[in-house]
Amino acid sequence: MFFPLRDSIPSDLWPAVNIMLIVACSAVFVFELLLGSRLNAFFQAAAFIPARLFFPHAVLRIGLPVYGLLGNIATVFSSMFLHGGWLHIIGNMWFLYIFGDNVEDALGHGRYLLFYLGGGMAAALTQGIISPGSVVPTIGASGAIAAVLGAYMVWFPHARVKTLVFLLVFVTVIDIPALLFLGYWFLLQFFQGTLSLGAAPGAGGIAWFAHIGGFAFGVAVGLITLRRQSLRPNAFLSVWRQF
Repeated sequence: MFFPLRDSIPSDLWPAVNIMLIVACSAVFVFELLLGSRLNAFFQAAAFIPARLFFPHAVLRIGLPVYGLLGNIATVFSSMFLHGGWLHIIGNMWFLYIFGDNVEDALGHGRYLLFYLGGGMAAALTQGIISPGSVVPTIGASGAIAAVLGAYMVWFPHARVKTLVFLLVFVTVIDIPALLFLGYWFLLQFFQGTLSLGAAPGAGGIAWFAHIGGFAFGVAVGLITLRRQSLRPNAFLSVWRQF
């Protein structure tokens, strides 16, 4: 098991949007805790449910709320701020805290927010295309954060990620190049996603293909912006100083 502790890239820009996203997700999670027995109904209303977009008549027959196109798009965005438990939100927010500030530094505040939301949408739609008939609520910021990881890997491949490593009873801390750390993370998502294709259509669990879709979105945006040279130049100064 690998768990990132921090990266080696300082930010030139104060990550206002990244902090805002962490605060928003945390506030929504506190709201979830206050709902008690009403939480499941809240998830069914606010989470992204693929079948609601692709097979609305089937969803209507089983008693779930059905929305139009704009309503379904709204649930794609609202689902990014929902989490299913303490480990879910702590893991997501920690990854966003470590890697999101540098991506915001590279894009600037406004473009970073659009990128984050676009990555979350790409992630949700990827999961929906893979499982269009699923009525299981898809929740979490993981897909949008996966987009952040994909862009980070493209822009900062030589950054060092101080990583806590668990191997059975052996525990240590090592520095891993971001390219290797995030490449391994993506391969793990792809492997788990491939295995999940054999699961029952209505089964719950982790939306692996949302991670894959979000990461692919982040890599694509990362490559396009590099090609167009449309990133903030100061964001890369700390990387070049390492060589």
